[in-house]
Amino acid sequence: MNIADIATQDYIEVDVGTRMGKVRSTFEDGNPKGIIVTDDGDYEGVISERELLQSHVEDDAKVAALTKPSRSTPSPKVDRQEDIRETARVLVESNAKVAPVFEHDDLWGVISDDAILEAVLENLDALTVEDIYTADPVTLQEDDGVGKAINHLREHGISRLPVLNENGYLTGVITTHDIADFVIRENHTTTTGDRVGDSQRLLDVPAYDIMNSPVSTTTLDTTAEEAVKTMLDNDYAGLMVTPEDDDQTVIGVITKTDVLRALTFTEEEHMDVQITNVSLLDTITRESIVQSIENVSDKYADMQVLHVHVRFKEHKEKLRGTPLIHCQVRLRTNKGQVAGTGEGYGAENAFRVALDKLERNVLEVKGITSDEEYRGQLLRKLNEL
Repeated sequence: MNIADIATQDYIEVDVGTRMGKVRSTFEDGNPKGIIVTDDGDYEGVISERELLQSHVEDDAKVAALTKPSRSTPSPKVDRQEDIRETARVLVESNAKVAPVFEHDDLWGVISDDAILEAVLENLDALTVEDIYTADPVTLQEDDGVGKAINHLREHGISRLPVLNENGYLTGVITTHDIADFVIRENHTTTTGDRVGDSQRLLDVPAYDIMNSPVSTTTLDTTAEEAVKTMLDNDYAGLMVTPEDDDQTVIGVITKTDVLRALTFTEEEHMDVQITNVSLLDTITRESIVQSIENVSDKYADMQVLHVHVRFKEHKEKLRGTPLIHCQVRLRTNKGQVAGTGEGYGAENAFRVALDKLERNVLEVKGITSDEEYRGQLLRKLNEL
């Protein structure tokens, strides 16, 4: 199936000369997944709510200030006849909710994550939440400030944070949209009247004051179809995952992005690799990353790699203009999950450090398995005595 029938020409468009204040108001009023930016009618890029939250561009500045190459991540482009699986991969790797759709090199419309999920909804009953959710989520305490929430969202490249009370029980959730909405609203009120100059204190507002509660949850044995339907029906981007008999203890998160990532899994002979923030690749290519991971996985013949997720994250620190990059390589295999992380200046250096740790962890799994097999052989022989 391709995206020709599910892409849409119904989208919000702004010119590069539009004030950023108007763009922020558009997100507040309409909650779009992204806004298409054009320059005299020519496609220029996409602005997401997350980019707005992470930027420090003033309201009086023009949209062009956010779409400059030095400030923004190149947005993905897909052809109107593109396959759904490949489109899902492009959205996930670009950390995007919406992508421009082109036909004969002309901007035709947009494709969103919701459109893809609605198209494949009936096919998701074969997967469960346990197959695709993210375990051990990053959390906040109720009295943690908004500033800490923003730092967590930026640092971990995520869109939602479960909020826990002093007993560790789930009481709410804060999303990127919640913070953007709060900041936009409060920035407006602090520009007039007695609260002028008070905006610095916004970062100290406790999570409890802006979190959503109660929280919509799901369980590990719920089908992906049911979870996605809940998200689509309620306009949620994700759900908290809890044990079946305890909806106060959060054990993970499942998001629309997790489901899109699952759509990229294949049963083909070649290794299925997904890269998040692919735009950070500098002196290393996607092909060399795949080949390097295949070389590591081949050292353990009994380990079948089902899916690989390589995630790059840029830090502010730089060395002679090259940013410090954090890299995580995670393998989903028939022997469980194996991962390696590392940091370095530039994506290639970070990947090599992560790959080295991954290799050591793969060999450790291989050694443990060999020990268990040897132990089993001994036990069988003892039972024969």
